[in-house]
Amino acid sequence: MEEKKYDFSAIESKWQKYWDEHQTFKAENGSTKPKFYALVEFPYPSGAGMHVGHIKAYSGLEVVSRKRRLQGYNVLFPIGFDAYGLPTENTAIKTGVHPRKVTDNNIVKFTSQLKRVGFSFDWSRVIDTTEERYYKWTQWIFLKMFEHGLVFRDKTLVNYCPSCKVVLSNEDSQGGHCDICHSEIVQKTKEVWYLRITEYADKLLQGLETVDYLPNVKLQQENWIGKSTGAFVNFSIKENGEKLRIYTTRPDTLYGVTFMVIAPEHPIIKKYRDSIKNIADLDAYKAECSKKSEFERTQLVKDKTGVKIDGLTGVNPVTGKEIPIYISDYVMMGYGTGAIMAVPAHDTRDYEFAKKFGIDIIEVIKGGDISKEAYTGDGEMVNSGELNGITNKKDAIEKMLGVLAKLGCGEKGVQYKMKDWAFNRQRYWGEPIPIVHCPDCGIVPVPYEELPLELPPVENFQPGQDGESPLAKIDSFVHCKCPKCGKDARRETDTMPQWAGSSWYFLRYCDPNNDKEFASQEALKYWLPVDWYNGGMEHVTRHMIYSRFWHKFLYDIGEVPTPEPYAKRTAQGLILGPDGEKMSKSRGNVIDPNDVVDVYGADVLRVYVLFMGDYEQAAPWNDSSMKGCKRFLDRVWNLQNMLVRGDEYSDELRTSMHKTIKKVSEDIEKMRFNTAIAAMMSLINEITANGKINDAEMKSLLILLNPFAPHITEEMYNSLGYGILNEAQWVTYDEALCVDSTVEIVVQLCGKIKARINVPTAADKDELLKMAKEAIAQSLEGKTIRKEIVVPGKLVNIVAN
Repeated sequence: MEEKKYDFSAIESKWQKYWDEHQTFKAENGSTKPKFYALVEFPYPSGAGMHVGHIKAYSGLEVVSRKRRLQGYNVLFPIGFDAYGLPTENTAIKTGVHPRKVTDNNIVKFTSQLKRVGFSFDWSRVIDTTEERYYKWTQWIFLKMFEHGLVFRDKTLVNYCPSCKVVLSNEDSQGGHCDICHSEIVQKTKEVWYLRITEYADKLLQGLETVDYLPNVKLQQENWIGKSTGAFVNFSIKENGEKLRIYTTRPDTLYGVTFMVIAPEHPIIKKYRDSIKNIADLDAYKAECSKKSEFERTQLVKDKTGVKIDGLTGVNPVTGKEIPIYISDYVMMGYGTGAIMAVPAHDTRDYEFAKKFGIDIIEVIKGGDISKEAYTGDGEMVNSGELNGITNKKDAIEKMLGVLAKLGCGEKGVQYKMKDWAFNRQRYWGEPIPIVHCPDCGIVPVPYEELPLELPPVENFQPGQDGESPLAKIDSFVHCKCPKCGKDARRETDTMPQWAGSSWYFLRYCDPNNDKEFASQEALKYWLPVDWYNGGMEHVTRHMIYSRFWHKFLYDIGEVPTPEPYAKRTAQGLILGPDGEKMSKSRGNVIDPNDVVDVYGADVLRVYVLFMGDYEQAAPWNDSSMKGCKRFLDRVWNLQNMLVRGDEYSDELRTSMHKTIKKVSEDIEKMRFNTAIAAMMSLINEITANGKINDAEMKSLLILLNPFAPHITEEMYNSLGYGILNEAQWVTYDEALCVDSTVEIVVQLCGKIKARINVPTAADKDELLKMAKEAIAQSLEGKTIRKEIVVPGKLVNIVAN
């Protein structure tokens, strides 16, 4: 056969055009084939374009999806763009280019990159969260939540980024810094829209028992929700009889409470400020706290500060003893009840606070030296009245719950670390919140039939001052009529957070062009749940919990057919820069996939990102390893020079073919892509050593490799006269034929290796001994055999002297 050159540029363009024209990867709603819904996290289209980390993120389920199609499945593998949010708007503000244009340009760039790598997405289902036909249904779901009491508005301390001029959720400002610009955030009092996600805390936890998520994914979600069981206890205030309610997970330590701490913003201070003698000191401390971020206030390692309230004294409900009440920055009104009981002998933070302010420390759990540090372990209860002598924490808690019930000052309770979701931004580039403020009717929803409430086109999209949305400056948008009474009213000018559009996008993929509903019941029943969802570990809490919440709400009101959106969730590791650091523009270590495709082609890039290491682990970019993947594909291409006729596997390669099919098939399902590729590399070595490959073996090899390197395999399969590879069937194996007919064993003489021989796998002990003695006959001459040890399939050891 005349040797052909592998022109990857021409071949990849050819097959990408073919797939596009023939809509090869288009999913069909309601097909009689078994369905498979593979979901990847849709990208945020930034101006920098995609980097190779995106390629790795999408390549995992790309391989699985291509395999499923060859297995006869109707595969939905969609893509879209999560395009609202601060990054685009900040770019627009910086460059003066409207965020609509920035977004459109970025989507064009991302689409080009994705198509150039040859991903088998169903491009007929692309969604863009900034399109009116999409966010109409985002607003519709919001109004449904409003209708069912899951939306409320409240004044609270918020995290405000003075650089972005926007309010951020706790999750968007972790560490006291803005996720977007990394500026330090400050605390402001503001009216905020909330979604009552806490109403679904138990359902979100219970749902984790029914899904196939990675163990660390489940654990992160459980920790983020943070369910704890304990007790609500009412302490009384000596001066006025007021109740000060606290929540504790350790009611068994109540005898050790020697002081209380409340948030500087606690309403009881305002209520009794006239009777508080040092109110000026409290006001000054509160003012200082308002300048601190939540992170600064609650971090464990910091100097303990506070002010004792002169005029309000607490009373321990089980001992009757009077205890001082302090305000301190580490207690927040948004967490629990805004008041805590302090047990300094057995809590590190309370211990440090008590030491600084000279407060009594009473041991109630025996086990440590409280003169030196707090004892936080378990032990025998002491100085605790009826609890004395109890050594089991659970028993002590149950006993104390009985005491509280008898005294009428407390009861068993549950708390969650997760808080209600702050659901608004003071920016232009987001979904308008479909709410009208009427002076007579109050908060009124926009009628469903008037959706979408469109984002008005503006030239000035600069953020407002003091946390006000740019929409507030647009009179034509703000001024409207109340949908309920018809009088003059004002529209809500805050927009939804970026998380809104990504909380239900997987549903829209099922029926993306439906203008009557977010997706038809028929399509949802066919496709849901998502069979396999893959994405980054950084999104397994916020995004996944938010989207599971939206889905569960829609399930409760009969709009979706399954209680959980995702049946399975996996995650990929990062691709690090060549320097071993996380890729970032500031470090200058970002690898552009286009640069790689220009030099090596898309198939080399695809194979390399999956071969570079364990898919779930981070791995550094390595040019020499990528060159190794290029050599591998070159060897595959050159197999055409060894091709001979043959409809069945040859005797020489039969076992290797079946073993490789088994290995690759199983490894794909386990996301062990690197070992699947390694198995195919080993097979190429065997074929090369054999000197020939027949049609049956070539077809099978190309089908196995196709999900990883679709362009080269399509070209070879087609040019060799086998037809269109995507119309072929996935190859199968015979378990019985995966066993080698021969095996190499070690022959030892007195424990020292003398030979290695290939023997029939089915050889019995006598046959093995005979072949072993023949192999070392020279070494046995003149010796008497004392012992013979046979380990089938491994070794024969002959002891002789």
